[in-house]
Amino acid sequence: MDALSDILRVVRLSGAIFFHARFTAPFCYGAAGTSELAALVEPGAERLVIFHLITQGECWIELEGCEPVRLQAGDVALLPQDHPHRVSSALGLPTQPGGELAALISPQPRLISYGGGGAPTLMVCGFMACDAGLGRMLLAGLPPVVRAPMRGTEAWCWLEASVDYALAEAQSGRPGGAGVLAKLAEVLFIEVLRKRMECEDEDSVGWLAGVKDRVVGAALAALHRQPAYCWTLEELARTVGASRSVLAERFQRLMGVSPMQYLTQWRMVMAANLLRRSAAQLTQIAEDVGYQADTAFIRAFRRQYGQSPAAWRRAQAIAAAAEAS
Repeated sequence: MDALSDILRVVRLSGAIFFHARFTAPFCYGAAGTSELAALVEPGAERLVIFHLITQGECWIELEGCEPVRLQAGDVALLPQDHPHRVSSALGLPTQPGGELAALISPQPRLISYGGGGAPTLMVCGFMACDAGLGRMLLAGLPPVVRAPMRGTEAWCWLEASVDYALAEAQSGRPGGAGVLAKLAEVLFIEVLRKRMECEDEDSVGWLAGVKDRVVGAALAALHRQPAYCWTLEELARTVGASRSVLAERFQRLMGVSPMQYLTQWRMVMAANLLRRSAAQLTQIAEDVGYQADTAFIRAFRRQYGQSPAAWRRAQAIAAAAEAS
């Protein structure tokens, strides 16, 4: 299994599409930061990633302090950080009355029309909620707006057809419509990450750049393949066919942490997954992720999550019960 598939297998993803829009120029919608939107679309979410899929026309994404990003039909914009943004037909337009994204969000996807009656732009907007561990690892190094041109790729034809099908399912009221949308949002998220990996260059940093690098990618694959193994830098370097110094330098430059620090982070993400999804004893979970001593495991978990494993598990159970009620 490749490293991207492995990390997506362990972390929790959930998503949905919250509206299908027909905007006509001039228009300008404003969106709050994702931490504020999370309370509306996915209460209790540790991390929220917003996406916009443009199916016709064009628009701009504007963030304070960043270069605006122009989107065309076939583009997907992913916003992996907690930044407010605006979607507009032209640069510099003020956010218009009734143009706040939060006012449009509802549990079921909505078909909305808005704007001044000019050239139309059609888009599908949604979100992915994910574990905080995914945000710290997988999304590290990504720019505030990730533009992924999907039109012309092998995925575009079925993706476009799938969006149309999923929206029709949701609006039909048939059982399972929300589930179809959730799966589609997840697939779209993964396709954007795969497309981004293809575009990484030698100056890129972060998890996706690391996976693409020959030495760092091989090291990540080895750590994910045997996370409970008692790795040393020397043995990891020998496994990937590089010197200790080369591995240490390239890993630190691309990932922002040392190989052993990354291994600890990954073990804690795995531990959190086991704590949330299983009833296994702490001793067993500690052993499963590579710790022979409970005390060392508890210290490592507390450093990453701010709570002991037992306290974190209780908090997750309470949150899950509240969400289900």
